[in-house]
Amino acid sequence: YFVKVAWAWTFWLLLPFIAVTTYEFAKTKFLYGPSKSILMVLRRLSALLVGTAVWYICTGFFIYVENLTGVCSTLGKLSEPRRLYATKQECHQDSGIWNGFDISGHCFLLSYCALMIMEEVAVLEGLSIDQNSKLRVVINSLFVSLCFLTVIWVFMFLCTAVYFHDFSQKILGVLIGLSAWYGTYRFWYLKPFSPGLPLPNTPLSSKKYNYNR
Repeated sequence: YFVKVAWAWTFWLLLPFIAVTTYEFAKTKFLYGPSKSILMVLRRLSALLVGTAVWYICTGFFIYVENLTGVCSTLGKLSEPRRLYATKQECHQDSGIWNGFDISGHCFLLSYCALMIMEEVAVLEGLSIDQNSKLRVVINSLFVSLCFLTVIWVFMFLCTAVYFHDFSQKILGVLIGLSAWYGTYRFWYLKPFSPGLPLPNTPLSSKKYNYNR
């Protein structure tokens, strides 16, 4: 049940982290005023809306594929006519078992969430805050929470890989998750009309993590 709402956990932790770090970076490094800094924050937060859209569209597609390829097995009486079921939900309502191609939504979502968190926390590489400030405590707390959440996602990914789904279903789920990350952070977010990369707009692969706690 925890992993089924994985995007909600990721969303609500990334929301304050992106808002606070983006505003602080825009104000201290780019010397933006309050209004322009807030606009920058709103632009970066739109990445969460993109992530929500990716999650919604992909999970809907997975359900569609499973319904399209599935067949329901029930323990009905021999004298009763065999009923045709259109969806997995209808099958389960009659206590049946739905056998379809179930693309691993867990593998998709866990890989996408972990990669998105790694991309967003990379902003700390260029952010400098006073040692004794309350803002530093807030940012560090959010950073540790996001790291802990990533560890949970990796652990649950391993559990899914060992215990659930067929090999092809897991591979396809991971490939879709990687494609969603690559299509956003490595392609679309490099364009002017996009949420943009985490400040200072440098891809994660070229960053060196030297954030001083």
